[in-house]
Amino acid sequence: MKLGFVSAILPDQSLEQVFHTAADMDYDCVEIMCWPKGKVERRYAGVTHLNVANLSDQDIETVQQLEQETGVFISGLGYYPNPLASDLQQSQTYIDHIYKLIDAAVATDIRFVNTFIGRDPKKTIDENWARVKAIWQTIMSYAEANEVYVSIENCPMLFTEDEWPGGLNLGTTPAIWDRLFNDIPSDFWGINFDPSHYIIQRMDYVETIEAYHERFHHIHAKDARIDHKALNYHGAFSYPNLWHEPKLPGMGDVDWGKFFSALTSVGYDGPVCVEVEDRAYEGSLDKQHRALLQSYNYLRQWVV
Repeated sequence: MKLGFVSAILPDQSLEQVFHTAADMDYDCVEIMCWPKGKVERRYAGVTHLNVANLSDQDIETVQQLEQETGVFISGLGYYPNPLASDLQQSQTYIDHIYKLIDAAVATDIRFVNTFIGRDPKKTIDENWARVKAIWQTIMSYAEANEVYVSIENCPMLFTEDEWPGGLNLGTTPAIWDRLFNDIPSDFWGINFDPSHYIIQRMDYVETIEAYHERFHHIHAKDARIDHKALNYHGAFSYPNLWHEPKLPGMGDVDWGKFFSALTSVGYDGPVCVEVEDRAYEGSLDKQHRALLQSYNYLRQWVV
Protein backbone atom coordinates (compact mmCIF):
# COMPACT_ATOMS: atom_id res chain seq x y z
CA MET A 1 0.00 0.00 0.00
CA LYS A 2 1.00 3.61 -0.62
CA LEU A 3 0.17 6.36 1.86
CA GLY A 4 -1.03 9.69 0.52
CA PHE A 5 -3.41 12.55 1.18
CA VAL A 6 -6.24 14.35 -0.60
CA SER A 7 -5.02 17.77 -1.74
CA ALA A 8 -8.28 19.52 -0.72
CA ILE A 9 -6.79 20.08 2.75
CA LEU A 10 -4.33 22.58 1.19
CA PRO A 11 -6.73 24.78 -0.82
CA ASP A 12 -4.51 27.86 -0.89
CA GLN A 13 -1.31 26.05 -1.85
CA SER A 14 -0.04 25.61 -5.41
CA LEU A 15 0.41 22.23 -7.06
CA GLU A 16 4.15 22.55 -6.49
CA GLN A 17 3.64 23.29 -2.80
CA VAL A 18 1.32 20.29 -2.45
CA PHE A 19 3.94 17.99 -3.96
CA HIS A 20 6.72 19.35 -1.80
CA THR A 21 4.59 19.13 1.35
CA ALA A 22 3.94 15.48 0.55
CA ALA A 23 7.64 14.84 -0.08
CA ASP A 24 8.77 16.68 3.06
CA MET A 25 6.39 14.56 5.18
CA ASP A 26 7.43 11.36 3.39
CA TYR A 27 4.01 10.68 1.85
CA ASP A 28 4.06 8.44 -1.21
CA CYS A 29 1.26 10.02 -3.23
CA VAL A 30 -1.46 12.66 -3.44
CA GLU A 31 -4.97 12.68 -4.85
CA ILE A 32 -5.13 15.93 -6.78
CA MET A 33 -8.32 17.98 -6.71
CA CYS A 34 -9.54 19.13 -10.11
CA TRP A 35 -12.65 21.21 -9.50
CA PRO A 36 -13.46 23.89 -12.09
CA LYS A 37 -12.20 27.34 -11.27
CA GLY A 38 -14.94 29.41 -9.70
CA LYS A 39 -17.54 29.26 -6.97
CA VAL A 40 -16.96 26.98 -3.97
CA GLU A 41 -20.15 24.94 -3.53
CA ARG A 42 -19.46 23.33 -0.14
CA ARG A 43 -16.71 22.67 2.39
CA TYR A 44 -13.60 21.09 0.86
CA ALA A 45 -15.02 21.46 -2.64
CA GLY A 46 -13.94 23.91 -5.32
CA VAL A 47 -10.23 23.19 -4.85
CA THR A 48 -8.27 23.34 -8.10
CA HIS A 49 -4.71 22.07 -7.98
CA LEU A 50 -4.83 20.93 -11.60
CA ASN A 51 -7.03 22.88 -14.00
CA VAL A 52 -8.16 20.13 -16.36
CA ALA A 53 -10.48 22.50 -18.23
CA ASN A 54 -7.45 24.27 -19.72
CA LEU A 55 -4.71 21.67 -19.49
CA SER A 56 -1.66 22.75 -21.49
CA ASP A 57 1.43 20.87 -22.56
CA GLN A 58 3.31 22.91 -19.96
CA ASP A 59 0.89 21.75 -17.26
CA ILE A 60 1.47 18.12 -18.24
CA GLU A 61 5.23 18.63 -18.22
CA THR A 62 5.01 20.28 -14.78
CA VAL A 63 3.10 17.30 -13.35
CA GLN A 64 5.66 14.87 -14.73
CA GLN A 65 8.58 16.95 -13.47
CA LEU A 66 7.09 17.24 -9.98
CA GLU A 67 6.55 13.50 -9.77
CA GLN A 68 10.15 12.85 -10.81
CA GLU A 69 11.60 15.61 -8.62
CA THR A 70 9.77 14.71 -5.43
CA GLY A 71 9.26 10.95 -5.80
CA VAL A 72 5.55 11.55 -5.07
CA PHE A 73 2.99 10.21 -7.55
CA ILE A 74 -0.61 11.18 -8.23
CA SER A 75 -2.98 8.48 -7.00
CA GLY A 76 -5.94 9.87 -8.93
CA LEU A 77 -7.68 12.99 -10.18
CA GLY A 78 -10.50 13.93 -7.80
CA TYR A 79 -13.78 15.73 -8.51
CA TYR A 80 -16.90 15.10 -6.42
CA PRO A 81 -20.01 16.86 -7.78
CA ASN A 82 -23.61 15.65 -8.22
CA PRO A 83 -23.97 14.55 -11.86
CA LEU A 84 -27.62 13.61 -11.20
CA ALA A 85 -28.60 17.05 -9.87
CA SER A 86 -32.27 17.89 -10.50
CA ASP A 87 -31.21 21.09 -12.29
CA LEU A 88 -30.39 19.61 -15.72
CA GLN A 89 -28.13 22.48 -16.77
CA GLN A 90 -26.13 22.14 -13.57
CA SER A 91 -26.03 18.36 -14.01
CA GLN A 92 -24.64 18.73 -17.53
CA THR A 93 -21.94 21.11 -16.31
CA TYR A 94 -20.78 18.46 -13.84
CA ILE A 95 -20.91 15.70 -16.46
CA ASP A 96 -18.91 17.75 -18.96
CA HIS A 97 -16.19 18.30 -16.38
CA ILE A 98 -15.95 14.58 -15.60
CA TYR A 99 -15.12 14.04 -19.28
CA LYS A 100 -12.38 16.63 -18.94
CA LEU A 101 -10.94 14.69 -16.00
CA ILE A 102 -10.87 11.54 -18.13
CA ASP A 103 -9.07 13.43 -20.90
CA ALA A 104 -6.58 14.81 -18.36
CA ALA A 105 -6.01 11.32 -16.93
CA VAL A 106 -5.04 10.18 -20.41
CA ALA A 107 -2.85 13.20 -21.14
CA THR A 108 -0.93 12.85 -17.86
CA ASP A 109 -0.95 9.03 -17.95
CA ILE A 110 -2.50 8.93 -14.46
CA ARG A 111 -5.42 6.75 -15.61
CA PHE A 112 -7.49 7.06 -12.40
CA VAL A 113 -10.44 9.40 -11.81
CA ASN A 114 -12.34 9.53 -8.49
CA THR A 115 -15.86 10.96 -8.27
CA PHE A 116 -19.52 10.49 -7.22
CA ILE A 117 -22.40 8.81 -9.06
CA GLY A 118 -24.72 11.56 -7.86
CA ARG A 119 -28.40 11.53 -6.92
CA ASP A 120 -31.56 13.59 -6.97
CA PRO A 121 -32.17 13.51 -3.19
CA LYS A 122 -35.92 13.98 -3.51
CA LYS A 123 -36.34 10.79 -5.57
CA THR A 124 -36.03 7.11 -4.72
CA ILE A 125 -33.25 4.92 -6.06
CA ASP A 126 -35.59 3.46 -8.68
CA GLU A 127 -36.74 6.92 -9.73
CA ASN A 128 -33.10 7.97 -10.18
CA TRP A 129 -32.06 4.85 -12.04
CA ALA A 130 -33.02 5.75 -15.61
CA ARG A 131 -30.76 8.81 -15.41
CA VAL A 132 -27.98 6.76 -13.78
CA LYS A 133 -27.94 4.44 -16.78
CA ALA A 134 -28.30 7.19 -19.38
CA ILE A 135 -25.50 9.32 -17.93
CA TRP A 136 -23.07 6.70 -16.71
CA GLN A 137 -23.26 4.26 -19.62
CA THR A 138 -21.97 7.03 -21.86
CA ILE A 139 -19.29 8.15 -19.39
CA MET A 140 -18.05 4.61 -18.82
CA SER A 141 -17.96 3.84 -22.54
CA TYR A 142 -15.73 6.88 -22.95
CA ALA A 143 -13.57 5.95 -19.95
CA GLU A 144 -13.18 2.38 -21.17
CA ALA A 145 -12.26 3.49 -24.69
CA ASN A 146 -9.54 5.66 -23.14
CA GLU A 147 -8.47 3.00 -20.58
CA VAL A 148 -9.22 5.24 -17.59
CA TYR A 149 -10.53 3.75 -14.34
CA VAL A 150 -13.42 5.57 -12.68
CA SER A 151 -13.72 4.98 -8.93
CA ILE A 152 -16.91 5.90 -7.10
CA GLU A 153 -16.64 7.05 -3.49
CA ASN A 154 -19.14 5.53 -1.05
CA CYS A 155 -19.94 8.89 0.58
CA PRO A 156 -23.73 9.34 0.92
CA MET A 157 -23.46 13.14 0.81
CA LEU A 158 -26.28 13.13 3.33
CA PHE A 159 -25.03 15.17 6.24
CA THR A 160 -27.05 18.37 6.36
CA GLU A 161 -30.72 19.34 6.25
CA ASP A 162 -30.52 20.57 2.64
CA GLU A 163 -29.26 17.15 1.47
CA TRP A 164 -32.22 15.39 3.08
CA PRO A 165 -33.77 12.88 2.64
CA GLY A 166 -31.84 10.87 0.03
CA GLY A 167 -28.41 12.50 -0.13
CA LEU A 168 -26.49 13.57 -3.22
CA ASN A 169 -24.71 10.30 -4.08
CA LEU A 170 -26.17 6.87 -4.80
CA GLY A 171 -23.01 4.77 -4.83
CA THR A 172 -22.89 4.05 -1.12
CA THR A 173 -23.65 0.35 -0.57
CA PRO A 174 -22.90 -3.08 -2.03
CA ALA A 175 -26.55 -3.41 -3.08
CA ILE A 176 -26.22 -0.32 -5.27
CA TRP A 177 -22.75 -1.27 -6.54
CA ASP A 178 -24.08 -4.64 -7.69
CA ARG A 179 -26.93 -2.98 -9.54
CA LEU A 180 -24.57 -0.41 -11.06
CA PHE A 181 -21.97 -2.93 -12.20
CA ASN A 182 -24.65 -5.27 -13.59
CA ASP A 183 -26.55 -2.58 -15.51
CA ILE A 184 -23.41 -0.81 -16.78
CA PRO A 185 -20.81 -3.58 -16.99
CA SER A 186 -17.20 -2.43 -17.34
CA ASP A 187 -13.82 -3.58 -16.09
CA PHE A 188 -13.00 0.10 -15.60
CA TRP A 189 -15.42 0.65 -12.72
CA GLY A 190 -13.78 1.01 -9.33
CA ILE A 191 -14.59 1.89 -5.73
CA ASN A 192 -12.92 4.67 -3.78
CA PHE A 193 -13.65 3.29 -0.32
CA ASP A 194 -13.92 5.42 2.83
CA PRO A 195 -14.63 3.47 6.05
CA SER A 196 -15.93 6.54 7.88
CA HIS A 197 -19.08 6.45 5.75
CA TYR A 198 -19.79 2.96 7.04
CA ILE A 199 -19.72 4.29 10.61
CA ILE A 200 -22.75 6.50 10.05
CA GLN A 201 -24.51 3.78 8.01
CA ARG A 202 -23.89 1.13 10.71
CA MET A 203 -22.21 -1.19 8.19
CA ASP A 204 -19.34 -3.70 8.41
CA TYR A 205 -16.35 -2.50 6.38
CA VAL A 206 -14.46 -5.79 6.88
CA GLU A 207 -17.21 -7.78 5.18
CA THR A 208 -17.23 -5.31 2.29
CA ILE A 209 -13.45 -5.44 1.91
CA GLU A 210 -13.59 -9.21 1.70
CA ALA A 211 -16.40 -9.19 -0.87
CA TYR A 212 -15.50 -6.21 -3.09
CA HIS A 213 -11.73 -5.73 -2.80
CA GLU A 214 -11.18 -6.50 -6.47
CA ARG A 215 -13.05 -3.27 -7.25
CA PHE A 216 -11.01 -1.23 -4.73
CA HIS A 217 -8.78 1.15 -6.70
CA HIS A 218 -8.42 3.88 -4.08
CA ILE A 219 -9.05 4.40 -0.36
CA HIS A 220 -9.81 7.53 1.67
CA ALA A 221 -8.49 7.35 5.22
CA LYS A 222 -10.96 9.38 7.26
CA ASP A 223 -12.49 8.64 10.64
CA ALA A 224 -15.89 9.51 12.11
CA ARG A 225 -16.98 10.01 15.69
CA ILE A 226 -20.57 9.30 16.75
CA ASP A 227 -21.94 11.44 19.58
CA HIS A 228 -24.21 8.81 21.12
CA LYS A 229 -25.93 11.25 23.45
CA ALA A 230 -26.91 13.41 20.47
CA LEU A 231 -27.86 10.31 18.47
CA ASN A 232 -30.13 9.13 21.28
CA TYR A 233 -31.71 12.58 21.33
CA HIS A 234 -32.22 13.12 17.58
CA GLY A 235 -32.49 9.52 16.34
CA ALA A 236 -30.78 7.75 13.43
CA PHE A 237 -33.33 9.09 10.91
CA SER A 238 -32.27 12.69 11.51
CA TYR A 239 -29.52 14.18 9.36
CA PRO A 240 -26.11 12.96 10.54
CA ASN A 241 -24.43 16.31 11.24
CA LEU A 242 -26.63 16.47 14.32
CA TRP A 243 -24.81 13.48 15.85
CA HIS A 244 -21.59 12.77 13.96
CA GLU A 245 -18.37 14.56 13.05
CA PRO A 246 -15.49 13.68 10.71
CA LYS A 247 -12.16 13.14 12.49
CA LEU A 248 -8.53 12.37 11.72
CA PRO A 249 -7.67 8.65 11.54
CA GLY A 250 -7.49 7.20 15.05
CA MET A 251 -9.73 9.85 16.60
CA GLY A 252 -13.11 8.30 15.76
CA ASP A 253 -14.90 4.97 15.72
CA VAL A 254 -13.09 3.15 12.88
CA ASP A 255 -11.02 0.21 14.11
CA TRP A 256 -8.00 0.84 11.92
CA GLY A 257 -6.16 -2.29 13.00
CA LYS A 258 -9.13 -4.40 11.92
CA PHE A 259 -9.49 -2.32 8.73
CA PHE A 260 -5.88 -2.77 7.63
CA SER A 261 -5.87 -6.39 8.71
CA ALA A 262 -8.68 -7.01 6.23
CA LEU A 263 -6.89 -5.05 3.49
CA THR A 264 -3.66 -6.99 3.90
CA SER A 265 -5.54 -10.30 3.96
CA VAL A 266 -7.07 -9.60 0.55
CA GLY A 267 -3.78 -8.26 -0.85
CA TYR A 268 -4.78 -4.66 -1.42
CA ASP A 269 -1.69 -2.69 -2.49
CA GLY A 270 -3.15 0.55 -3.82
CA PRO A 271 -3.27 4.12 -2.49
CA VAL A 272 -4.58 5.00 0.98
CA CYS A 273 -5.09 8.76 1.03
CA VAL A 274 -5.78 10.76 4.18
CA GLU A 275 -8.86 12.94 3.74
CA VAL A 276 -8.85 15.70 6.33
CA GLU A 277 -12.29 17.12 7.16
CA ASP A 278 -11.73 17.45 10.90
CA ARG A 279 -12.83 20.95 11.88
CA ALA A 280 -10.39 21.02 14.79
CA TYR A 281 -7.63 21.33 12.19
CA GLU A 282 -9.05 24.18 10.12
CA GLY A 283 -8.16 27.83 10.06
CA SER A 284 -4.44 27.94 9.30
CA LEU A 285 -1.74 26.28 7.24
CA ASP A 286 -0.04 25.23 10.46
CA LYS A 287 -3.14 23.30 11.56
CA GLN A 288 -3.48 21.72 8.12
CA HIS A 289 0.14 20.56 8.25
CA ARG A 290 -0.34 19.20 11.77
CA ALA A 291 -3.37 17.23 10.57
CA LEU A 292 -1.30 15.66 7.80
CA LEU A 293 1.65 14.89 10.10
CA GLN A 294 -0.53 13.41 12.81
CA SER A 295 -2.38 11.25 10.28
CA TYR A 296 0.91 10.17 8.71
CA ASN A 297 2.41 9.13 12.05
CA TYR A 298 -0.72 7.20 13.00
CA LEU A 299 -1.22 5.35 9.70
CA ARG A 300 2.44 4.49 9.09
CA GLN A 301 2.14 1.72 11.67
CA TRP A 302 0.10 -0.18 9.03
CA VAL A 303 1.18 1.35 5.71
CA VAL A 304 4.93 0.76 5.57
